[in-house]
Amino acid sequence: MLKQKETTREIIILRGNGECEETSDSKSSQLGKGRTKSFHPPIESHWLLHPSEETIPPPSLPKPGIKSMLNYPSKIRNSLKKLGRRKGLRIVLEGVPDTKYEKLVDSFRELLVAEAHLMERQTDYHTLLRFLRMRDFDLSKAKDTFVKYLKWREEYGVDAILKEFKFKEYGEVKKCYPHGYHGVDRNGRPIYIERVGMVDLNSLVQATTVDRFVRYHVSEQEKTLNLRFPACSIAAKRHIASITSILDVKGVGMSNFSKTARCLFMEIQKIDSNYYPEILNRLFIINAGNGFKMLWKALMAFLDARTLAKIHVLGYDYLSKLLEVIDQSNLPSFLGGNCTCSDYDGCLFSDRGPWKNPEILEMLESASMMEEMYDSEANSDAASEEAMGTTQNGDCGDDGEHDQKTEAAGNTEAQKIHDLQVALMDTNKEIQALKTSLDSTKTVLERLERHIKALGGGSLSS
Repeated sequence: MLKQKETTREIIILRGNGECEETSDSKSSQLGKGRTKSFHPPIESHWLLHPSEETIPPPSLPKPGIKSMLNYPSKIRNSLKKLGRRKGLRIVLEGVPDTKYEKLVDSFRELLVAEAHLMERQTDYHTLLRFLRMRDFDLSKAKDTFVKYLKWREEYGVDAILKEFKFKEYGEVKKCYPHGYHGVDRNGRPIYIERVGMVDLNSLVQATTVDRFVRYHVSEQEKTLNLRFPACSIAAKRHIASITSILDVKGVGMSNFSKTARCLFMEIQKIDSNYYPEILNRLFIINAGNGFKMLWKALMAFLDARTLAKIHVLGYDYLSKLLEVIDQSNLPSFLGGNCTCSDYDGCLFSDRGPWKNPEILEMLESASMMEEMYDSEANSDAASEEAMGTTQNGDCGDDGEHDQKTEAAGNTEAQKIHDLQVALMDTNKEIQALKTSLDSTKTVLERLERHIKALGGGSLSS
């Protein structure tokens, strides 16, 4: 398998004969005029993996019967933690942060917590790092941007979209706007493809609205962050956090950039730039004729310099460039690859990738279930400790007034004991819930153990 050298790139426009157009320093400076962002390496570079440690197979887990495990809830919880947080799986899903950037992320998190901006679900390292990179690791600017992001999520109802939004016109939209995820590149990143030249705007506006399409786009971005990246990480045995995109612009010119097209493009670009930063690793624009090159000059005004540096605008002789980063088996036949996805009415309908692998999905589901169990257990422990602390603090009083307040103190102590009993009952309920979950996940855990051993036995490369 070819290994790609991860470097930042200038914008290159290739003619059909493969010759480069003008890319002088002066022209590059014009593209970036007024935009002074630094150029960062691919986001995966901020995680360091240690393959030498991962070549050692993980120790075998004991296999006690399910009944005996249920009799020892503390013991089984520890076993689950070892299983769910096995070093190999944790590294491919989360990566090992570079110490320098980890400190910056920790400082960023502390700043957000101190100003009461941080919500629990946004505390993960990955999200905070993206916003730091977006603002060149300027904590103040990153904070302002992140706060706007949280406000947008709440006002736009992102969580409600994930739970309630149904894009029933999906099939019709795909026919008049061919797009979708298909396979992975040579580094394991998901590939996103659009055939812009085949977009039928008249049919698109009849099939859906700009607002509904944008909501669908947001749901896909969330799916990429929460499902596609973790699944690709497991398949590649390395942390994956960005995508490779291909835009086929054959036949596209100024006439395609209608008012509706401009509205849709600008709305999606605003959302992606402001709320889903640092997801794009590289973008190939292929079949770029003279008409598109005129349009491209107008489009560049909407893109910042760092995004422009990730874009390769190619002519009609593009295949060799794509094959440098994508295996032919992962490239649809209409782009010169071998894949047809005949069982799915074509490649862009298939959503083909590791995120469709049942075994990988089972691993992710099991990991999610165990995280929920750990969080529930931690919450119960915290409640018990708080109740205990309240009881202990109530033991101290003013001896001089003790006789006068005996009855009142007795009532207070009785209430505290009652509160403690309630907390203990809640803890017992959590244990019972754990037992129920264990019954339902017995077979899943056995399969998960085998996959984790396989991950641990391989070499994890960055």
